[in-house]
Amino acid sequence: MTQNFDFDAMLDKIKDRQWALADIDWDAPGAELISPELHAKLKPFMSDLMWIENVGARGFAAMARKAPTETLRDIYRHFHAEEQKHANAELALMRRWGMLENDEIPQPNVNVKLIIDWLDKYSDQTPLAVLGTVIPMLEVALDGALVKFIVDEIDDPVCQEVFKRINADESRHLAVDFEVIELLGHAKMRKIIVETVGAWMHPSLIIGTLRYIPLLNKMRDNIVAMGVDEERLYTAMKRFRKVGERTPFPNRLPMYRFISWHGSVVINRDHPYHYLADSMVTLTAKYPKRLLRAQPTWSKELTYEPVA
Repeated sequence: MTQNFDFDAMLDKIKDRQWALADIDWDAPGAELISPELHAKLKPFMSDLMWIENVGARGFAAMARKAPTETLRDIYRHFHAEEQKHANAELALMRRWGMLENDEIPQPNVNVKLIIDWLDKYSDQTPLAVLGTVIPMLEVALDGALVKFIVDEIDDPVCQEVFKRINADESRHLAVDFEVIELLGHAKMRKIIVETVGAWMHPSLIIGTLRYIPLLNKMRDNIVAMGVDEERLYTAMKRFRKVGERTPFPNRLPMYRFISWHGSVVINRDHPYHYLADSMVTLTAKYPKRLLRAQPTWSKELTYEPVA
């Protein structure tokens, strides 16, 4: 492990800071503070956020199987549960705000469905060096842009309490994520090269990349449409790049370099890359539903019930 980071102490902190939906008073006043205009925009925004949390949960479950130590495995198992809890809390907020009918669970958009399908098929065989760089990028976008936007824009005190807890969890996730990236960069270059070449020779990574590209562009457009300042998203993405500025080790990882570069072009609307990415968003929107597999059981573990 890296010299200055105590993973055992982090695990103790994670265990000590656990919370449950039952800790929140979901019937407290404040739901009426959501304006009709914001209410209309918020449902698809919250739905996307909820499903990305669900995707993150599955990613951490896969990472737990590949973690090099029992401590890190335990951390990832906790992160898996926390991401699922975040998704459930966001679902409970949608229900509180009257966005859902009865026991309705909003459906993921096609880009998220394609990622869910990929995770179900391939995540358990994907190297930690891949998942360990992709998942942090998604979390940076969540923590640095989406969550902070909600905290700034929504006055409902229950929402504020929920996202204060979520934000604290995500901060710990990112602290571990960034340390693991550095840890992976300490490997011998021969090992890094062999693992990278092996990963890219497997069709699953190509398929995953072709699904990841339109997902991130779709997320970016949805975020901007919601009113999130693009500068906030830019600042969040820069946080990921700064990991490579702390020490030289992250930049030894080809996947870190690729994800970092990709994040920089996603937020630059003038980059020619967007001709490709936007075309892929359009194409995936027309993806035949009959070709989509049934959602796996792990993606159906959403509940608004305030269980302990």
